[in-house]
Amino acid sequence: MRISKKIITALFRLTRTWNLLILVFAQYFTAWFLLKADIFTDWRLLLMCASSALIAAGGYVINDYYDVKIDLVNNPNRVVVGRSVPRRHAILLHGLLSVAGIGLAVFVSWWIVAINIFSVSLLWFYSNLLKRLPFVGNFAVALLTGLSIGVLNILYDVFNPLVMVYAVFAFFMTLVREIIKDMEDLKGDNTYGCKTIPIVWGIRKTKNLLYVIIGFFGVVVLLINQLYVKLSVIYFLMLLFVPLAWLVAQLVKADTKRDYSWLSSFCKVIMLLGILSMAIV
Repeated sequence: MRISKKIITALFRLTRTWNLLILVFAQYFTAWFLLKADIFTDWRLLLMCASSALIAAGGYVINDYYDVKIDLVNNPNRVVVGRSVPRRHAILLHGLLSVAGIGLAVFVSWWIVAINIFSVSLLWFYSNLLKRLPFVGNFAVALLTGLSIGVLNILYDVFNPLVMVYAVFAFFMTLVREIIKDMEDLKGDNTYGCKTIPIVWGIRKTKNLLYVIIGFFGVVVLLINQLYVKLSVIYFLMLLFVPLAWLVAQLVKADTKRDYSWLSSFCKVIMLLGILSMAIV
C-alpha cells in the first residue's frame, strides 16, 4: 500500500495535476460564460477538454524526462523521473498520454486532431531543444496556452472576440511567467549550457524586456477591446492593470531565486483571476 501511494503521488507531481485541473476549468469557463454552451450535456466539450489535459500531462512528463539534470540543481526535491518513476516508464507514459489525447480528438473534430498533433510535436521539440534557446521556448509554451483557450472558437465554429481577448491574455501572461521562471532557474540552466534570455542578456536586460512585453500586452488587449468587444475600460483597470502594476513593482525589486519564485506564482494568480472574471463579463 505504501509503494502504491508513493507511485500515485509521484504521478500526480509528474503530470502537474493541479495545472491540468486549472486548464480544464479555464476551458469549461470559456465555453459556459463566453460561448453560452450547455457544458453539462456537451460531450464534444468533455472529450476536447480531456484530450487537452492528456496532451498537457504528456508534455509535463517529457519535459521532466529531458530536464532531470537541470532540475537536480534548480529543484532537487521535486525530481520524480529517475527516482520514483524510471526513465523508460516516463517516456512510455508520455507516449500513451499523447496518443490518447490525439485519439479522443478524433471523436470531436479533425481540426482539433490537427491542433493536438501540432501541440504534441511542439511540446516534444520544446522539451528536447527549444527551452534551451533564448525566447523561442518561452514563446512556444505561451502559444500553446493561448491556443488552449482559442481552440474553443474552433470547437463551436464561431468567432467570439471575447474568447480572443482571453486567449491573448493567456498567451502574454504565460510568456511573462516563463521568462520569470528562467530567471528563477538561472543557476541550473547555466550549469548545463542552456541559452535562456537571463543567461544571454543578464537579469537587468531581461527585466527591461518584461516591462516592454507587459506594456505591449496592455496595448494589445485594449486595442482588441476597442475594435471588437467594447467593454468598459474600468473593467480592465481593476481586473488586469492593477495586478499587472503590482507585478511590475515587485519585479523591479526582485533579485533572489525566492523573489522570482514568488513572482512566478503570482502570475498564476493573475491568470486564475482572469479566468474567474469571465463570470462577470
